[in-house]
Amino acid sequence: MSLLVSTGSPGPGGAALPARLARSAVGAVPPTMLILLGIVSIQVGAALAKNLFGVFPPSAVVAVRLLAAAVVLVCVARPSLRGHSRADLAMVAVFGLTIAVMNSAIYQSMARIPMGVAVTVEFLGPLVVAVVGSRRVRDLAWVALAGGGVVLLAEGGGGVDALGIGFALLAAAAWAGYIGLSAQTGRRFPGTGGLAVAMSVGAVAAAPLGVAQGGAAFLDPKLLAFGAGVGLLSSALPYALELEALRRMPPRVFSILMSLEPAVAALVGLIALGELLRVRQWVAIGCVIVASIGATRGGGRRGAAVGED
Repeated sequence: MSLLVSTGSPGPGGAALPARLARSAVGAVPPTMLILLGIVSIQVGAALAKNLFGVFPPSAVVAVRLLAAAVVLVCVARPSLRGHSRADLAMVAVFGLTIAVMNSAIYQSMARIPMGVAVTVEFLGPLVVAVVGSRRVRDLAWVALAGGGVVLLAEGGGGVDALGIGFALLAAAAWAGYIGLSAQTGRRFPGTGGLAVAMSVGAVAAAPLGVAQGGAAFLDPKLLAFGAGVGLLSSALPYALELEALRRMPPRVFSILMSLEPAVAALVGLIALGELLRVRQWVAIGCVIVASIGATRGGGRRGAAVGED
């Protein structure tokens, strides 16, 4: 919450008090609970987005989501491009395009396969980042376990098709790129300014296809409101919660908790969308979760952490 309440310049004894009260309220919540709330928020936002796919194509939902997230981040961070080199600007532009690809791919995947399956496959991205460069057999075993889980998902039936898996793999690759680019952006831009610029680039990149496919739907206030809600639930709110939690917990613990995301996605898909998974698919999700936790614990000294837009 602290990120969201720091948008203004407090006057003498004025807006500073509500901001301090909000930070104090969030500070009273255990960091593990903040992470879990963030994960649930992301997946509830995804379920809301999937409910829109019947009348609002995935590309249009992505465009509205990124636009909403960009507006919030720009208002909070108030980024400036002054003093940055062309290399900095090129890097943050690539970061923004990666955000657009990651969001577009996972929504295209969710339009074709259950949420829990899509998020599980997508989670291969941060898993690979966690073990990259490792020469330990144990880390390779975690990757093999996760790969076996994905094979079970791909062959498990229950509404899973090859194109949906393919889009999820593309989202995984983009997520891996997102993690590296996010770290570079943090080093070159102060605060959340770089992320705000990147999210704006992503929104602009996603807009043409979203508008072309969404058409008249963009004139429907209710659909736009739902799309904005997706942006807040899937981006702005969880980012704020995770930022506050990371101030009070080691990155390794954060990464382990984030490994629960595929299971939460499956549960939200079951409750909100009625997406029933077979036992084989639950076993596959368990394989990826165990592999993610194992790789993260083993990579603690390398400081590998999982991050999402």
